[in-house]
Formats: sequence, C-alpha cells, structure tokens
Amino acid sequence: MPEGDTVYQAARRLHAALAGRVLTRSDLRVPRFATADLTGRSVLDVTPRGKHLLTRIEGELTLHSHLRMDGSWRIYEPGERWRGGPAHQIRAILANAEHTAVGYRLPVLELLRTQDESKAVGHLGPDLLGPDWDADSALRNLLQDPARAIGEALLDQRNLAGVGNVYKSEICFAVRAAPWLPVGELPAPERLVTAAKQLLEANKDRPVRQAYVYGRADRPCPRCRTPIRTATQRDPSGRERPTYWCPKCQPAPPL
Repeated sequence: MPEGDTVYQAARRLHAALAGRVLTRSDLRVPRFATADLTGRSVLDVTPRGKHLLTRIEGELTLHSHLRMDGSWRIYEPGERWRGGPAHQIRAILANAEHTAVGYRLPVLELLRTQDESKAVGHLGPDLLGPDWDADSALRNLLQDPARAIGEALLDQRNLAGVGNVYKSEICFAVRAAPWLPVGELPAPERLVTAAKQLLEANKDRPVRQAYVYGRADRPCPRCRTPIRTATQRDPSGRERPTYWCPKCQPAPPL
C-alpha cells in the first residue's frame, strides 16, 4: 500500500532512471492529456511530496501522479517484458535510451506548469520525508481539532504528509493509544509526530516494510501477546478503512 516511505522509494527509482536524460517516448493515457508529447525534453528530477510524485520536465512542466491504493510505477530495461499489469491498466509511459518507466493504475495523472505545482500539493502539511519537515508545525496542525480521533487526524494530509492507513495503525501502537482516542486527550501528543517521523525514516530504505500490528489480526501483540484486533474507521474522505490495534496496550476511550 503506497505511503510516504514507498512513494519516496518510487521517486528515487524514477529519478535514477529518468533524470538527466532526454525522453524518446511519452504516452499519457488519460483523455485530458492524451495529445501531450514530451518527446525530446529532458527530465530534470523526480521529487516525492507526501504521497504524491512530481516529475519535473524541461520547459517548466511537471507530471503529477498519485498512487493511492494500488497504483505503481515500474521501470524496465530495453527489451524487458512489462509485468506491472495488463495493457489497459497503463496510464503513462516515459522512456529514454536506457529505461522505460510505466505507470499502472494511476488514479491521478496530470500535466502542470511547474509554477502551478501548488495547485496539486499546496494543501499538504509538512512532509515527513521532505526538506520542509517541521515537527512543530505538524503538531499544531494535529491539535487544531482536539476532539478529532487520532487515526483520522493522522490520515489528514493537511496535518502532515505521508501517513497512510498502515502507518496510522503503527503510530497509534507506538504511542500506546487507541486510534479512536481524541487527539487532545493524548498525554504528550508530540509523541505522535516523533513516532511518525521515526517509523517512516526507519522504513524508507527497506524493501519490505516492518509492521507490528497492521495486517496482524488475531496474531499476538509483540508487546503483551494479546491478540491483535481489527475494526473499521473512517478516513477524512469518509471511507471505511481497516484499523489494527492491541486492546490491552491501546485501551479504547470510554464512550
């Protein structure tokens, strides 16, 4: 599931394959940009911003993509078989003489003027893995609505950018708080910001993300051996998302 750490890794792979090279092929398979041709332009850099990817291209252009739940960018060598999914799931192709980057199942793909990037990512809070990271600002954002459940506040990218459903559960476990606890009732709430930063930093270079509770329903808690439980919790868009927690280490708040 793409979150700040995996998007960071995707940006690093795309930058290594594309940056500083001239595009020999471009194919944006979304109706609004289907006629755009980036061939002959150099890719300048690929930058992650929270869970967004910004591919900056010569001529003051930026290709903005978002992976959401199951989107991905795959990189192939010349002659290598593409294995990211069926052809109808391909949304973007960017190729140079050495590599081809193929975007599969991208729910967001748009071509912007680089000066207009703020229209795509300007609403985001401080990026946990970015140069703009500001722990104090992230904490102030989280505490703006003290009655809001911790899990929902963490998922709101306006507060801090990079936390998805996996890290929501992992951060709550790290600070021993139920995801439904109002953020204003958590003692020393700065622990949320510290745990978020530590977890994403620890996993940004790992090929397999380490998880303590997410996806481990009915398995023993790594602290107390109590079976991990799962339930649904609404995200900021109103969708029901799975949440994992230890009922002993993270007691639910009173009704």
